[in-house]
Amino acid sequence: MVQGKNIRDIDLSIRFKHGNQTVLLFVDSMATFSQVQEELLDILKERYPDGITTSILAAKTNLPNDASQIKFAVLKDKTDPTQGWKPLKFEVDDHPVDKGFEDNMIVAFAMDTHDTDDVQFEVEFPSYDEEEQEQEEAGDADEL
Repeated sequence: MVQGKNIRDIDLSIRFKHGNQTVLLFVDSMATFSQVQEELLDILKERYPDGITTSILAAKTNLPNDASQIKFAVLKDKTDPTQGWKPLKFEVDDHPVDKGFEDNMIVAFAMDTHDTDDVQFEVEFPSYDEEEQEQEEAGDADEL
């Protein structure tokens, strides 16, 4: 794991997303995917020992016992998250930079505890729609 005091210019800051959760990791650009999976699983177990949720009301997803059950996906269109995710195919000894990982990149992750190829990548992006804004403005006006 890259510690704060050990961050180097070649380390990549990657935002790993699952539902409404985001885990920011500084990834060694020459680490293998196996090492990245292990590091992410260690952090998830520490932060979410009872499982991770995809939203505030959703049931918790159990964390896998084996880091190889963590799957990754990248945005189909880097500028438009509404286009969805493309599952990332990799070997455990591949390096993230070999698969196009860049600094400040967003990568979805999901747990594949049944070892299937049909993993759903659920990611929520913050939104601020007009209806919410109108409700907040109305609430602010009531407080005056």
